[in-house]
Amino acid sequence: MFLRNYRFSPGYGPEWGSGGIFGLRYHNGTLYFTLAFEAQAYFIDVKSDEEKTYDFTLVGEAPTSGGDTYNAVETVDEFIYFGGWVHAPAVYREEDRRILFTNKYSHVHVYDTEEGSVKLLWRDSIHHATEWAGEVSEIIYDPYGDRLLLAREDGHANLGVYSLDRRTGKADTLIHEPSPKGTLVHDTAFFGIGNNFTEGLREFRALDFISGRWEAFKPGESVDGKPYIRPELGAMASAYNRAFAFVRGGIFAGNPFMGEEFSFYRLFDFNTFYAPFRVNAVNVGGGILTAFNAHHDAVYRPDSNEFGMQWATTNTIVGPSLLVYIAPPMVKIVGTFGARVTSIEKMNGKLLIAANSAPNTGATEATPFDTGNRDLVVLDERIIQERPPSVSFSIPLALQGTRTFGGIPLDGYREPRLILKLSEDNRLTVYEYDLSLPATGAESEVFELDKGKNVIDLSTFGGIVSFELLKKDFKGKVKIDLR
Repeated sequence: MFLRNYRFSPGYGPEWGSGGIFGLRYHNGTLYFTLAFEAQAYFIDVKSDEEKTYDFTLVGEAPTSGGDTYNAVETVDEFIYFGGWVHAPAVYREEDRRILFTNKYSHVHVYDTEEGSVKLLWRDSIHHATEWAGEVSEIIYDPYGDRLLLAREDGHANLGVYSLDRRTGKADTLIHEPSPKGTLVHDTAFFGIGNNFTEGLREFRALDFISGRWEAFKPGESVDGKPYIRPELGAMASAYNRAFAFVRGGIFAGNPFMGEEFSFYRLFDFNTFYAPFRVNAVNVGGGILTAFNAHHDAVYRPDSNEFGMQWATTNTIVGPSLLVYIAPPMVKIVGTFGARVTSIEKMNGKLLIAANSAPNTGATEATPFDTGNRDLVVLDERIIQERPPSVSFSIPLALQGTRTFGGIPLDGYREPRLILKLSEDNRLTVYEYDLSLPATGAESEVFELDKGKNVIDLSTFGGIVSFELLKKDFKGKVKIDLR
């Protein structure tokens, strides 16, 4: 396959910081993706290498910006359905570095891979200067009802789960609770419910396609027995007849319809915005491949406080972005990347990884151009069978307090170490568990620590490990080396 561009430098696209390459989907010989914030959809015929682009002007007038920042894409028959949001036209106000949302639309388009044509299926806007209608962040095909289900959480109005007729473009509201993501399990669609920028995931709603009934389920307890906070929902996927919800701090997995409640498996939990956010999860080899990102959304100026997010929380980089393969009970790191991974797809024995060097920013931190360098990385899918790459985490304890943190998968590492530099004596509890289905709980071991440098050999543990300190240490630091 030949691509004219594997790398995209900053270009015109008024919005908040940087968007990225989203919606990667290979279907019926066509590779689709959207470049945001430039609002350019790409359709590449893999056999002929013919490349088409679309600028979203079926929604409104140029110049457009936006497109998609949540990987809202689905395929049915010869069609690729792609959604998100777009400014048409974009309005940037220089005096206060703001985007006006008067022309911001949520949208669903359809691309016919046989005819090579794009059609606008549906759009929605509240035409407000500072608020907007819920963006489309997930599209799921209901094969029983032959319709599209849309999840909408990012916005101020028209949030929830919607049913969209894929022939007429008529949309009906199914539930009004904000929902960023969903997945199909057996004959049921599971949706995560909650606002990502105020609370995170608070429950699951499940729609039975056959009966049409909705049921609600709580997220469940952590397998290490310790609480979790603000589990912002980044991606969902299904495997093993379970729903998997990837959130800030870990994974919820389970299926109450088969008698198994949801459980929380702590994974890469730091008191920062390190999270599997603005990225998708795809099935590969019967398991699930996704990414936990180091810098997906951030407050740019230290004196700003957008959506309750703090500068330190969003700008403290504790480790690289990681490509993670889920094959229960194993969780395996298979790749290391920079600021963030935005989209993942499998094609012809290869994995396409879209990445970005910069995050989204806040409402008063907009620029008239995208601020990130975005690129496509092509990997061989056999990386899921190889030894994991070396990884280091550096964690200031001032951010952690005494809450449980970590959730580090050790599978494939021969010499993992935990290094603690402490300002006073302390006590550390290490919890050991794996991603067993159903959940089986955790074992623990306690270590007495001295002021100064302490080194703990983690090779005596297996699976996943999380950590808890007895006392706060505002001057201490933790380093985790995986070799």
